[in-house]
Amino acid sequence: MSVIRLLVLGAVRQHGRAHGYQVRNDLEYWGAHEWSNAKPGSIYHALKQMAKEGLLHAHEIAPSTAGGPPRTEYEVTEQGTEAYFRLLRESLTSYDQKPDVLSAGLGLMVDLSREEALELLERRLRAIGEWRSAVTEYYTPADGPGQLGHIGEIMDFWVHSADTGAEWTRALMERIKGGAYTFAGEGDPFVGVLADGEENPYATGERHPGDAR
Repeated sequence: MSVIRLLVLGAVRQHGRAHGYQVRNDLEYWGAHEWSNAKPGSIYHALKQMAKEGLLHAHEIAPSTAGGPPRTEYEVTEQGTEAYFRLLRESLTSYDQKPDVLSAGLGLMVDLSREEALELLERRLRAIGEWRSAVTEYYTPADGPGQLGHIGEIMDFWVHSADTGAEWTRALMERIKGGAYTFAGEGDPFVGVLADGEENPYATGERHPGDAR
């Protein structure tokens, strides 16, 4: 799945309408440039491509009185909303070895209802169990990794990763069941984006031609 699309759609959706630099600023504020491919070029490319595909609507904004080029503000379309929730649900249910997939889903999961988030995490637990079972068809953890030579360490790592992932998922589900966080329909959500003009303490400072568009 495309993590950059999920992140960009999520950031635009939280603003209602946002220009490219706002989206970049938000993703850097979330630290997404450290744990995903949310680099400036990827962000601006995703915005333009999704606008071409009808997932975003591009609004041309006149230059400000202070000068500078006109900017494009993006808004998530109905088709884009459908794509966003499809990607979000997939990120929480699939047992993907890449941490950016789950990280993106966790950062946006409160856009779902509490009940649906729990249901998706339950599906994730089942997927972890199925994946672990597939590994242990060829590897018996009790016999240790040495049974397959040093290659057995790979299998051992996979099994331990699955066990740790399942334990963590159960703990998250318990926190959510206990009332942690504000999910869709429960009241004012946690504000995870920067206000227009608000300084970003985590900005990389790297300049990109797309920042001014």
